[in-house]
Amino acid sequence: MHLFYLHGLASSAGSMKAAWLAERLEPFGLSLHCPDFNEPDFLGLTTSRMIGQVEEAIARLPPGPVVLIGSSLGGFVAWHAAARQSAAAAGRTPIERLVLLAPALDFGTNRRMGDLDADGIDRWREAGYLEIFHYAFGETRRVGYGLYADAAGYDSFAVQDSEAPPTVIFQGRRDDTVDPVMVERFARGRAAVDVHLLDDDHQLHDSLELIWRRVVEWLELEDGA
Repeated sequence: MHLFYLHGLASSAGSMKAAWLAERLEPFGLSLHCPDFNEPDFLGLTTSRMIGQVEEAIARLPPGPVVLIGSSLGGFVAWHAAARQSAAAAGRTPIERLVLLAPALDFGTNRRMGDLDADGIDRWREAGYLEIFHYAFGETRRVGYGLYADAAGYDSFAVQDSEAPPTVIFQGRRDDTVDPVMVERFARGRAAVDVHLLDDDHQLHDSLELIWRRVVEWLELEDGA
């Protein structure tokens, strides 16, 4: 089994959640693959580029099932990477399950993103870039409007159940970045999607142990230690 962690916007492959997951997977003899979506540059980041990085990383692996664990924007990427996996990849290294943490499933179509309202998105388009604080670098960095424009071509709600693998979502009720009502609406009527609403915020830090226990059960992990 190959496990990936897909980080969110203005985060990195060395984030706290990535390190936390890698540490807990080690006793099971499992490694965690963490593509760095800040490469080759943050300014040119797009959903298509992120999905391409995931596909390239999977293609380099030996045969075996793949599990994508995506956080925030990484959850959006995980959903669409699984939905568009090729028949060839599905036969050799299929994306068999998804774990989505506060997934920004309406990214690119929502006219309000956290503190950024519709006017802010329009200013982003006019300027061509948005200045945001990047937690991995500890400073303000520019990200191009192409990120938002490209994401508009990926409609999470249009993906059919037959195109997506079994999925578990963990969503905080106090999330001020990803709307929990949107996540509930997304999952409604999808037999393969299981949503857990938690008394937590966007980071889900207070719920990580609960999430880990549920993931261990769901993936039927066996301790190799």
